[in-house]
Amino acid sequence: MAVTRAVESIAWTGDGLTVLDQRRVPDATEYLRLRTLDEVVEAIATLAVRGANVLGTAGAFGFVLGVRAGLDPDEAASRVVAARPTAVNLQVAVELAREAQLRGEDPLDVALGLLEEDRAACAAIGELGRRELAGADRLLTHCNTGALATTGRGTALGIVHAKAAAGEPVRVYATETRPLRQGARLTVWELQQAGIPVTLLIDAAAAAALTGGLIDAVVVGADRIAANGDTANKIGTLALAIAAHHAGVPFYVAATWNAVDPATPDGAAIPIEQRDASEVIGIGAGAPAADTAVWNPAFDVTPAALITGIVTERGVLHPPFGPAIAGLAR
Repeated sequence: MAVTRAVESIAWTGDGLTVLDQRRVPDATEYLRLRTLDEVVEAIATLAVRGANVLGTAGAFGFVLGVRAGLDPDEAASRVVAARPTAVNLQVAVELAREAQLRGEDPLDVALGLLEEDRAACAAIGELGRRELAGADRLLTHCNTGALATTGRGTALGIVHAKAAAGEPVRVYATETRPLRQGARLTVWELQQAGIPVTLLIDAAAAAALTGGLIDAVVVGADRIAANGDTANKIGTLALAIAAHHAGVPFYVAATWNAVDPATPDGAAIPIEQRDASEVIGIGAGAPAADTAVWNPAFDVTPAALITGIVTERGVLHPPFGPAIAGLAR
């Protein structure tokens, strides 16, 4: 089955960015024009732009717009990175653009290069993951890690697309992904557009699917991977890893190398973003009272001990992850 990108998540127009407003998918395919650093930061913070890899490229372009408007490079960089502190891809991309600016080079060249690098990295992850997961036809995934979250075919979903493109049988079980339903809104839509069989399940049903023998492997993305292999991903990932471990189902992380943060020793050192209570409480009939106490972390951390393998464009890592990460870093 040939797999093509249904939409472009991000594009540079010469004077700004055009980005798909992911808050509107699947009800509408609408694009935003972002011409200032403030507009890029708002789009990132409100999840109009989301997905670790797209965050990175968008952040680099946001930095470009900031320095073009006369902002101090350090100020422009810090404002962009603060929009989503857990995603190390954003930090890495902005830092690369900032370093180019300080060297007297054009940071736009860095941002444009990141677009092409991400496409190539996603393609490599897809092929490496396809071989690593040979024979695993029924894959459970969480949140959204495909063409909407990257500038290529995706990371975890890139493996799915690679399987489909090779004519191999593949079916995806996609969690709804509370509270913002990126799995239900984005992953299901993307796979349906590509003609890949997908079954939606509520987050609370994932453990039953794993212990019930419906799943061959779990494949998720990552927003940050610590030096020891502990991995931060969308809230709910830890529960999947625990259930997969109990059920004896392999649990894989798929991410481009810029999600690996050697400066973060372990998961305890990863900053976890807290989101607004309104995302959980909502509005309308039957909603909890507005002053209800809410704990709404955007991410959780899966210990390396629960991870079977980490698929990157540089290779597939297996435990012990500390030496494996250090080896590929060299």
